[in-house]
Amino acid sequence: MAELRTVHRVCPFCEATCGLAITVEGDQIRSVRSDPDDPFSKGFVCPKAHGLKELHHDPDRLTKPMRRNADGWQEISWAEAYDEIEIRLSAIREKYGNDAIGTYEGNPVVHDLGALMYRPVLKRALATKSNFNSAAIDTLPKIVSTGLMFGRHFPMAVPVPDIDRTDHLLIIGANPAISHGSLMTMPDAPGRLKGVIARGGKVIVVDPRCTETAKLASEHHFIRPGSDAAFLLALVHTLFDEDLVALGAAEGRVNDLEGVRALAREFAPEAVADFCGIPAAEIRRLAREHAAAKSAACYGRLGTCVQEFGTLASWAVDLVNILTGNLDRTGGVMFTTPAAPLDAALPRGDGFRMARWKSRVSGQPEVEGQIPSSTMGEEMLTPGEGQVRAMILLMTNPLRSAANSAQLECAFAGLDFLVAIDFYINETTRHAHLILPTPAPSEQANYEIAIYLLAVRNVAKWSWPVVPPAPDRPETWQVLSAIAARVLGLGHLPEQAVDDFVFRQLATQAVASASSRWEGLTVDEIFAKVDGGIGPVRAVDMLLRIGPHGDGFGRRPDGLTLARLQHAPHGIDLGPLEPRLAEVIDTESGRIELTPPLMTGDLARLRARIARPTTSLASGSLRAGSAGLRSREMLLIGRRAMRYSNSFMHNLPALVKGRDRCTLQVCAKDADTIGLVHGGSARVTSRVGSIVAPVEITDDLMPGVVSLPHGWGHDDPASRLRVANAHPGVNANVLTDDRAYDEASGTAVLFGTPVRVEIA
Repeated sequence: MAELRTVHRVCPFCEATCGLAITVEGDQIRSVRSDPDDPFSKGFVCPKAHGLKELHHDPDRLTKPMRRNADGWQEISWAEAYDEIEIRLSAIREKYGNDAIGTYEGNPVVHDLGALMYRPVLKRALATKSNFNSAAIDTLPKIVSTGLMFGRHFPMAVPVPDIDRTDHLLIIGANPAISHGSLMTMPDAPGRLKGVIARGGKVIVVDPRCTETAKLASEHHFIRPGSDAAFLLALVHTLFDEDLVALGAAEGRVNDLEGVRALAREFAPEAVADFCGIPAAEIRRLAREHAAAKSAACYGRLGTCVQEFGTLASWAVDLVNILTGNLDRTGGVMFTTPAAPLDAALPRGDGFRMARWKSRVSGQPEVEGQIPSSTMGEEMLTPGEGQVRAMILLMTNPLRSAANSAQLECAFAGLDFLVAIDFYINETTRHAHLILPTPAPSEQANYEIAIYLLAVRNVAKWSWPVVPPAPDRPETWQVLSAIAARVLGLGHLPEQAVDDFVFRQLATQAVASASSRWEGLTVDEIFAKVDGGIGPVRAVDMLLRIGPHGDGFGRRPDGLTLARLQHAPHGIDLGPLEPRLAEVIDTESGRIELTPPLMTGDLARLRARIARPTTSLASGSLRAGSAGLRSREMLLIGRRAMRYSNSFMHNLPALVKGRDRCTLQVCAKDADTIGLVHGGSARVTSRVGSIVAPVEITDDLMPGVVSLPHGWGHDDPASRLRVANAHPGVNANVLTDDRAYDEASGTAVLFGTPVRVEIA
């Protein structure tokens, strides 16, 4: 009988980075518990953590490469898989060009160190402009707004609420009690939110739904979906109108303050109140209270991004923080000082870039080398030069996560070649010609190199593999590196030689960037002293050592190294957030650009939308639906549950047990008007599709708004997800419209989709 042992690591299933204590016997995970000694999470854990065990032991999880043929799926060797990829991609590339091969990454990539560090290697090898990313589904407006304002690569310039010290927290279109703070990494979000109020502060939530966060808050205000930008600009208007602007740390570091004043004049609370659904007097009060607080933070997330004016709303969030003097202020919004700064390998001045080219069909701008995912289907389906004919998917299921599932179904089914790097046959990967399974999170070491860039406190923790993978199963970085080598015709080289070449490039950039901090550092010195030997481990050691807390390869002997971090099983607390605005700004002017033309140019569209006659959501429009049934025009928004953040989690029994959570939430007034009953069924129809969903009547929704969670619809018999197939739910993205998008960023509208609701 194997001896029991405990492994400490970070939970890999969301941004909270909760510490886990995992009991292991041989190759079996016996239990997953919270780690009370983790300095960041301090014993907090949510239900998702138990999925680590179930994913590890899931019989549906693939462990060998799979090839789809006429008879179904066939196990093949890794060598066969790599050979076929080399032959088929080379043929497509030679016949149609580089851009005929596309890539798409899912958000589990951010929790896989190898995927995160080696996806750029594969992209450089492919040399394609057809790169899509899940961040383009829900984060692109924030990437654009912070990039244009601060000049840095995402997420290095995303201001994070200093929630543990703030006196006033305004939350718009976010539900951190459930998400644990997307773009605001914090374990125990409910406890931290309660802490603001317990020390005499205030938490205010503005959302079309009375969320779990709203129920913890000091006050909650319903708002019409898609009107967040108007509401925020009305706050900005009030700050100028009532002489409440005080820049604080941003004084002398901004461009065009007067331009903001002029732009905000048209967005008086009285002018936008009907559009937003919030009285003008309340908007003015919220602005005054925010400005008067000793410290305050304005935080917007998913609801402010995946809507018609996502970039404007994201921009306006930062304007509110800047104009009230809360940028770079203790208790305001600040910038993390990460132990391993991901942009340390980038030279100063090589900052944010966008619109260097546009998508082929609808002309959407690229952002940091990626094209909005709203264009993915049309790029595959529209004939002509540059048509995407092959795709490489990395840990994703876009047929359940991206807009207009019916269009994407046709697109993926028609590809000449599809490679999926994934451990499931899901609704998307079932169309793949080859599936290359990566190890489960429990089988790989990890360092949350991207997530720690957004933490509400400076922390670092190394995650050891719980159970190492079988010797014949490559890690994610090895799969990506091998494909890149084959694409470049370097498949004959040893893995070490390929990786040495990759690491030398990274180290060369790092030396150029870190020369001001670590005098005399050379690439040869890094190669000689770095820990790890091969793969992403040595990259982490290098970044830790040249980072702000590092040892500088011996120049600061008490500084941080990977070895020191690995000897701290519970993690290391590096202290609270500290002011560092001057080193964050990397625009050409050296100042924060308050009025980027992309945003100011989009204001005309917002003004036109406000001026358009708006039917009250409380009254809506009632008409005869199909078969003479009553129907109502409404707006659809999404929601998430604490138990899952990705569709693959629906295949883990512990996370789907209990009541059906994939329901259409509707308020009692609307249900009565339409004739819906709790537990009955409703038909929901948009421009692009129609679904039938079980009805949940609740007081949490504002009138005129209905809500469906994302990521469901596991009813495809060709997938191999036995648990998910038994709990299929309905696919909300049958309803979302790829033609409805935020024009500034190209982000598809997922919140605020016009739908007709009737009895099914």
